[in-house]
Amino acid sequence: MKTIDHDKLDRIVATARQAADTRAEGYRERALKLYPWICGRCGREFTHANLRELTVHHRDHNHDNNPPDGSNWELLCLYCHDNEHQKQIEADRGHTDARDGRGGGATHNPFAGLQGLLKDGK
Repeated sequence: MKTIDHDKLDRIVATARQAADTRAEGYRERALKLYPWICGRCGREFTHANLRELTVHHRDHNHDNNPPDGSNWELLCLYCHDNEHQKQIEADRGHTDARDGRGGGATHNPFAGLQGLLKDGK
């Protein structure tokens, strides 16, 4: 039976983590320069004080696909980012909204009558 070289394994894991962190810092910095600091889902705005809670989401879920124009990225808050990945996990398992009969997404539009109200208010 072959023994495990724990030191070598620790070095491999540490190197992989460092490479992932370096890669993430690169595209994160570029995304923060390209896009306004607003969550693309819920619209929450961010400042330097809470910027750590704004994440870069890869639309195709491939963290190595980082085009210079940022077309595979969107900025999402921690909560919306977690939700987006949970939806992907459920879809991969075959649990999609369309298959279970619930329909796809929200249908309520809170601003549906706004234009009429604005015209009546003149």
